[in-house]
Order: sequence, then C-alpha cells, then structure tokens
Amino acid sequence: MYDFLIVGCGFAGAVLAERLAEEGKKILIVDKRNHIAGNAYDYYNEEGILIHKYGPHIFHTNSEDVFKYLGKFTEWRPYEHRVLGSVDGLLVPIPINLTTINELYGKDLTSDEVTDFLASKAEKRNPILTSEDVVLNVVGKELYEKFFKGYTKKQWDLDPSELDASVTARVPTRTNKDDRYFTDSFQAMPKNGYTEMFKKMLSHKNISIMLQTDYQDILDVIPFKKLIYTGPIDSYFDYCYGKLPYRSIDFKFETLNQANYQATGTVNFPTSNLYTRITEFKFLTGQKNDKTTIVYEYPTAEGDPYYPIPRKQNQEIYNQYKKLAEDHPNVLFTGRLGTYKYYNMDQVVAQSLALFRKIKNKEEYVQ
Repeated sequence: MYDFLIVGCGFAGAVLAERLAEEGKKILIVDKRNHIAGNAYDYYNEEGILIHKYGPHIFHTNSEDVFKYLGKFTEWRPYEHRVLGSVDGLLVPIPINLTTINELYGKDLTSDEVTDFLASKAEKRNPILTSEDVVLNVVGKELYEKFFKGYTKKQWDLDPSELDASVTARVPTRTNKDDRYFTDSFQAMPKNGYTEMFKKMLSHKNISIMLQTDYQDILDVIPFKKLIYTGPIDSYFDYCYGKLPYRSIDFKFETLNQANYQATGTVNFPTSNLYTRITEFKFLTGQKNDKTTIVYEYPTAEGDPYYPIPRKQNQEIYNQYKKLAEDHPNVLFTGRLGTYKYYNMDQVVAQSLALFRKIKNKEEYVQ
C-alpha cells in the first residue's frame, strides 16, 4: 500500500515525492513519458552536447529557500541569461534597455534622457487590462509593434489585446544598460544538468518510479491512500466542462560543425520567420565542444500542453474544474497543468513545497 500515488515526474511531482518520502511515506510516482524530469529533461546528444529536449530551461529565482532546496541535489553553475532581438536588421538587447533604444534610433541618450524618450512615446492606458495595454502604456505603439505584437501573435496565436496583462508584464523595460534577461537574486544552471538533479531527488528508498505508465491503468491494480495529480486538470475530469486551451511548441534541433552559432544564448525573432527564437545550448551549459547544437521553436496549437493561455474566459472554465476538485479531498492538484497557471520552474517548486507543508500540518493535526 502506497501512501501517495503521484502522477507526473516533473518539478511539481518530484519535489512532493522527495519531501513526503523524507517523512517516511511510501511513494509511487508515474509518468506517461519514458523519462523523469518532465519538461526539464535534458540529455547528451550524439555529439556529446547536453541539450534540453523540451526547449531551454533557465533557472532563476528570488527565493533563497527554493534555491537552497534544489541545491541539495545539484551543484550550481552560475549563469545569467542574455537575449538579443532581431529587429530592423539589428541584434539588440531584450528586454528593451538603454542600449536597445540608442542602437535602434541612432542616439546617445543617458538613462534620464531615455526615461523622457519612452515617456514621450508612451500611450497611457487606464485601466490596464490586456497585454497590449501594458506595453503601450510604457513604450508606445512603435516599440510595441517592433518587439511585442508579432512575437506575441506567433507565441499565442492571439493579438496582445486578447491576452491577460500578466503575459507582457513579465518582460520589463529598463533605462540602464543591464542586458540580463532576468534580474533575480539567484541565477544558475544545474552543473550536471536537470536530469541528474532529478535522479538524486528521486533516489530515496521510499520512492518507486513507473515510466511509460498511464495512471488510469493502475488505479484499480495498485493500492494507495491519496493521489497527487500534476497533469491537466480538465483531462482528469474527462473534459466535462470543455477543454482548457494550451499552446504547444514544435522543436527543431540542428547540430552544426562550428564552435558557436550566435552571439548569446537566445535570439528572438519578433517580426521575421515562423519560429519565435533560436537557443544555443552551449551558452546555457558552459560546455566546450568543436560543434554546437541549436533549437528553433515553432509555437503550435497541437502537441503536449506547455503554456496555459491566460485569458478571462479560460480562467472561468478552470474555476469550474477547481470547484469540482474540492469534492475530491483525496486528490490534490498542483503544478502548471494541475492549477492552469503560467508558472516558472521556481514557482512550481515553491508551490509544491507549500503543498507539502499543508499536507504535513494536516496529518500532524489529525494525529
């Protein structure tokens, strides 16, 4: 008899498995895929280059607790991600910063001057409800169309005016020369990769793992007390309120007979090409190799569910499923898919650590 059956072997499921196992609970964790680590899964390709099968995963967080927790299972390699955007025939920093503006407009503005420059371009919006509102309110129409409109349309197959404000609010605008994509306190990559980190996380004697397994096939075969579900919540309830929409990505990998392909880890293409970005893995991993592997990302409506689409009508559908979940006290839903939230990796880890504390406190109270 297992204390917990955990569905999904990504961050959400693996963190809970490790924490509960440490408390003496017997855990069975299952996944449909043939590997652990969920979308963070990485492996060495034929050329010995460590690549991320499901696109680039760059770790960053402001939570010391999350960073220290994961640090128990990996050494960290310091890494600050930088992104360039292909705009008007130039490669300029993203997020928009002082350098971006000066290069695009052929100016030599100071930080104070670029603040005034952006203010002169801004189109004030009130209230700010959509992704379009967020950007126009800060940088105006011209920069909105150069950097955001086309990219957002490719990524989400929606105009920014149709998306929740949270999508573009994730990308700041800077008036200094800071060209880091993230400004979090902790920025690093697992030294030996994500898969190795997950292996250590799941190596506890109280954890059993079944891969290439649909949890529904074992529900009546393997006894357990409680279920933790990190898959799509609409799927669990047989889509009784309809399917929650997601965006997926088609990844095209290419290994090149040259040391490097581009100037930085990721280059975005806001207005040109069908793909949104190209990432070169050696920047992320710090590897040395005579060859290099890149990945092109083509957003699509079909395929594995990666990104919940942040729109009011989708949230309303999710809320119906959430209410239904309340009638199933022995099933706990968590993770990006289980709670239909556009979370970063560190947020998923924090969510699972919080759920673990809730489970532990409830059990201690019952006893």
